[in-house]
Amino acid sequence: MACRIKKGDMVAVVSGDDRGKRGRVLRILNEKNRVIVEGVNLVYKHLRKSQQHPQGGRIRREAALHMSNVMPIDPETNKPTRIAKKVVDGKRARVGVRSGVEVGDAPKAAKSSKKEG
Repeated sequence: MACRIKKGDMVAVVSGDDRGKRGRVLRILNEKNRVIVEGVNLVYKHLRKSQQHPQGGRIRREAALHMSNVMPIDPETNKPTRIAKKVVDGKRARVGVRSGVEVGDAPKAAKSSKKEG
């Protein structure tokens, strides 16, 4: 499966129990086609008593979601969008199909160049 999502992208969950939630991608598991999204798909991990956790207990942490269940958020419309790859200024860029605006870290670079000039 072509990886259309990168670490650090803002994504929306489009199916499953957490449908409608949004978050930032923390990790990508390419071998399993899964992503871990901040604050989404929280599960309890039970901890055995140890020196680090003398009481033991339960902690909440994010579990992996399948890549097909999340979509990147278009920066212009703030809605989920599909991704197309286009050549912009001689470089390949990920572009949101909904608005045609670059998705991911490319707009951040453009904003910083505007501040300099």
